[in-house]
Amino acid sequence: MEGMFSDNDLSHVVEADKAHVWHHLSQHKPYETSDPRIIVEGKGMRVWDQNGKEFLDSVSGGVWTVNVGYGRESIANAVRDQLLKLNYFAGSAGSIPGSLFAEKLISKMPGLSRVYYLNTGSEANEKAFKMVRQIAHKKYGGKKHKILYRDRDYHGTTITCLSAGGQDERNVQYGPFTPGFVRVPHCLEYRKHEQDGAPEANYGEWAAEQIEQVILREGPDTVGALCLEPVTAGGGVIVPPEGYWQKVQDICDRYDILLHIDEVVCGVGRTGTWFGYQHYGLKPDMVTMAKGVASGYAAIACLVTTEEVFNHFKDDPTDKLNHFRDISTFGGCTSGPVAALENMRIIEDENLLANTDAMGARMMDNLHTLMDKHRVIGDVRGKGLFCGVELVSDRTTKDVVTEAHVAAVVAECGARGVIIGASNRSVPGKNNCLCFSPALISTADDIDQITDAVDGALTKVFG
Repeated sequence: MEGMFSDNDLSHVVEADKAHVWHHLSQHKPYETSDPRIIVEGKGMRVWDQNGKEFLDSVSGGVWTVNVGYGRESIANAVRDQLLKLNYFAGSAGSIPGSLFAEKLISKMPGLSRVYYLNTGSEANEKAFKMVRQIAHKKYGGKKHKILYRDRDYHGTTITCLSAGGQDERNVQYGPFTPGFVRVPHCLEYRKHEQDGAPEANYGEWAAEQIEQVILREGPDTVGALCLEPVTAGGGVIVPPEGYWQKVQDICDRYDILLHIDEVVCGVGRTGTWFGYQHYGLKPDMVTMAKGVASGYAAIACLVTTEEVFNHFKDDPTDKLNHFRDISTFGGCTSGPVAALENMRIIEDENLLANTDAMGARMMDNLHTLMDKHRVIGDVRGKGLFCGVELVSDRTTKDVVTEAHVAAVVAECGARGVIIGASNRSVPGKNNCLCFSPALISTADDIDQITDAVDGALTKVFG
């Protein structure tokens, strides 16, 4: 690491952090006696902390974001040039990068046509929920307003997004929640034994039929939308089984329910296609995205809809209440779409979708090899460079290991110079998954270093 700061400067940074910064997802009591991690620099797949320790980052910035890796000078330069020309104007007007990125994005999403700019995945999902509610009032007299969401899925941190959150530990202490959100069962085939009536065969279709049962119970004339992740992320990296998505699409079509796909994690190459839903031939009405859209080089999120959804709000201009009465202040920043344009160019020019397929296959092969060696691995699953390992104390009963054991594996990987992720503070009694989402630029050596660290950590923690 070429130090940007002297040791004295970094010492001051650590003290300032401890005194004034409120970290995300963190209990700060331990920082009374130890220092928080400060990430000082990143290049390619690697980052360095305040002590100069180098880490291979297998989670793309900690939360599945830095898809094209650190230190991309061309993105930084594009943002700089745009900020000098025009840094911001409210989204009630257009901008050059906003128009050009929308055009580019839509070219990757056949069947969709409109882009609404925002800052975060939570905000994008919140806007989608608002659209569903407004459509219910404009078209159905307010009745078709319920929004279905899936157990183990996660859609954001606002109170309303938590109302659509299938990870109960994230919701604790934040109620009461927004009414009108209804949970449907998960589709994790590995744990189908915990679901009453789950069949041995055709589980995917059966899991989708459980959604239909909820719709019939609630009344199809009351359900406006179904919000799902294409691959469940923090709830355990759950790839829906064969037959699931086709049945889901059919159910939404039959009951006139908007299909809202949350691509905040899976979007922009993570699974080996531009968007996760494209693996399954789905035709969503609304798609939300954030993390990988600009690889963290600027804040940007998007809500993308069909023209049919858009046309619900293109109405009599003399009625001041008929349009979508919403604004995202910093959705007007031009840095987001200009960074996203360059991010997308890099993915195309460097053929990173194909690399994601190839390196994802290598990671899955390596993880299955570890499964043969370590009986604590109960299941391996994933799509592209988005992979998960479920740890169990007994393969027959599928009893989970403790969260302390999972934390110990994560810590031991860190000691070996590899940052990995894990499900935590999410699903009660089921926070037992290791999570991997390395940048789309990963090489075979990077993948092998990640899985070698996991191998060593599992041996150290479990013997």
